[in-house]
Amino acid sequence: MQRKQLRDLEKWVQAADRKPLVIRGARQVGKSTLVRLFSAQRRQPLLEVNLERHAQIGSIFESMDPRAIVEQIEALPGMPRVTPDSILFLDEIQAAPPAIAALRYFYEERRELPLIAAGSLMEFALAERRLSMPVGRVRYLHMGPMVFTEFLDALGESKLKESVAAYELGAELGPVVHQRLLTLLRRFYFVGGMPAAVDALVRTGKLGEVSGVHTDLVATYRDDFQKYARSRDLARMQHVLEAAARSVGTKVKYANIMRDAHSATIRHDIDLLAMARVVSKVLHTHASGLPLQAEADESVYKLLFLDVGLMNAICGLTWRTLSRKDDAELVNDGAIAEQFVGQHLLEMLADSPTRELTYWLREGRSSNAEVDFVAAVEGRIVPIEVKAGARGSLRSLHQFVAEKHVPLAVRFDTNPPSRQTVAATVRTSEGEIPVEYELISLPLYLVERTADIVSAEAVRH
Repeated sequence: MQRKQLRDLEKWVQAADRKPLVIRGARQVGKSTLVRLFSAQRRQPLLEVNLERHAQIGSIFESMDPRAIVEQIEALPGMPRVTPDSILFLDEIQAAPPAIAALRYFYEERRELPLIAAGSLMEFALAERRLSMPVGRVRYLHMGPMVFTEFLDALGESKLKESVAAYELGAELGPVVHQRLLTLLRRFYFVGGMPAAVDALVRTGKLGEVSGVHTDLVATYRDDFQKYARSRDLARMQHVLEAAARSVGTKVKYANIMRDAHSATIRHDIDLLAMARVVSKVLHTHASGLPLQAEADESVYKLLFLDVGLMNAICGLTWRTLSRKDDAELVNDGAIAEQFVGQHLLEMLADSPTRELTYWLREGRSSNAEVDFVAAVEGRIVPIEVKAGARGSLRSLHQFVAEKHVPLAVRFDTNPPSRQTVAATVRTSEGEIPVEYELISLPLYLVERTADIVSAEAVRH
């Protein structure tokens, strides 16, 4: 389970100026399970109120009076008294939008009470009621699918998990560890990080059981279309969902998604999926300075899906399909590798003020240059390339370095980790110019170590 989030919850509950905590994330990423685990870990009573199941009490929050609200919650069947020694958990809070607005008054009048709220589609509930989050009165915890080290932990691969979590550039992993991690990476590509899918694998040991879980999860997201699409064409929304999964890593062109629909309509559908956190936009940035988002072009972007396992399920990569592919065929799929790296970089940015990923694109008449991701680490701009296999050209990285004068770049592939100085010649409109930079090459399974490794390299130089 998400150990980082458990640590974040511990810091929150012990904070001197504790605010109500709002856990945000897509459906089925394990928000409710996280809170229950936290309560059990602390042996602290959990008073859980599911506002979808108890729809009749939604109106009690309209008073904005914490004392009256708590009295009504205590009147629910089997509900004990709410005390500062317990944790009050308002689950599916989007089902009662006034409850979101009422959080500010719990901060101002009942600060001693640990209060956690969680829910999906909160943005839609707020927009419908023309409400806003109580800025400055709540704290957020963003939650996505399980990351690769959590997947290893769930499978009982604690030694391999530690090999990844503690890795420092220059250390020797060894060929056996490297190959085992690549094999388990292949398994993660299929299973993904959705807790129900991982649990199915752990319980049964059968990858075939995971396909049924993926089918149910995708059906859950499709069912949500009726909640936020309203009168919009549900069939078209389903088509856009599937197109988003199939087009990961490529610049979005609305005509390629659906030729007989207006661009504005498809753009709005994508925006809805992004609000529901089913997809994430990776915006093109000119990357001439920090913050990267200040130079982002919101009209030029590519997409990431919520989870690599769900993406592959929608694209038809069932267990039967997977079992007929060898390691090379599966690993050498660029979209899968880019999705894997992208969703882990999003997790890396979960606590940052701006959670949007960016990439760099230069389109020319004869050829294009594209760097898969551009990140800000320790106050420096770092271009990141993703290669699905062991080989691949660095032409776009050379071009980026020549134009932006950055000293360091990162490449993910299937090779063991390494560090090298790259020297190349780049052809520009002003003629050929030499470029030189440090290239950190990391196997894909070390993506969670990106920030620490780059930070260490920045200090070293």
